[in-house]
Amino acid sequence: MLHSDPTLIFLIGLAGFYAGTQNTLAGGGSFITFPVLLLAGLNPLAANITSTIALFPNQITTSLAGRKLAGGIGEVGLSKLFGVSLAGGIVGALLLLNTPVTFFAKLVPWLVLFATIIFAWGSFRKVPIHAVQGLSKPLLMTVQFLIAVYGGYFGGGIGFLMLAALTVAGQEVRMATATKNVLAMAMNASAVVLFVFSGQVVWLAAIALAVGGVAGAFAGNWLLNRLSAKILRKFVVFVGIALTIWLFVR
Repeated sequence: MLHSDPTLIFLIGLAGFYAGTQNTLAGGGSFITFPVLLLAGLNPLAANITSTIALFPNQITTSLAGRKLAGGIGEVGLSKLFGVSLAGGIVGALLLLNTPVTFFAKLVPWLVLFATIIFAWGSFRKVPIHAVQGLSKPLLMTVQFLIAVYGGYFGGGIGFLMLAALTVAGQEVRMATATKNVLAMAMNASAVVLFVFSGQVVWLAAIALAVGGVAGAFAGNWLLNRLSAKILRKFVVFVGIALTIWLFVR
């Protein structure tokens, strides 16, 4: 269907453009690409894997741009967090690849609901997330590994999960933002390596999304100081709620 419909490919590219812009400004690009791929006719497993691969170039650009701000916490250096993220991403990706499509389709509405709640909580809570301290370093490593497993499996809301863990452990919020971008790239890098050979990737859709996503990254940087991220976050939450309802009732 994709090969015979240039209009659909163009629309997928536009979705990638918006997702890339959204990721640069506020995060949550997968909330756009995932439902678009479902509407294009992909099964939930193929849509999730294709979306992960397509958004990866955008994540590389974002993580490299903020690399100098990223860091570890005490004796837990960035390299240790990076390694844990790689390992967790591999575990999550392997779990996904061994999940039957029918089971994953039943699980997806709950994953999207969970991710939407996390995104809304991280975006709009009034109390600064770094106001509470007390996450121990071993616990931080364990939490980061579990987040990475979830990231390799589905990934929606991982940015806010990591931001919560890093800031509670002691990182200043600006540094935590840069760190979580690097760690998100790490966990998705390991997943992408496995997904490339999975046979579930719809490459035409992935390329269209990736091209749009890279262009969106440039647009996002241009809009960064010109557009309210709060508006975009509200739109992402709206998409998440609508997608959750649609997935439950379809």
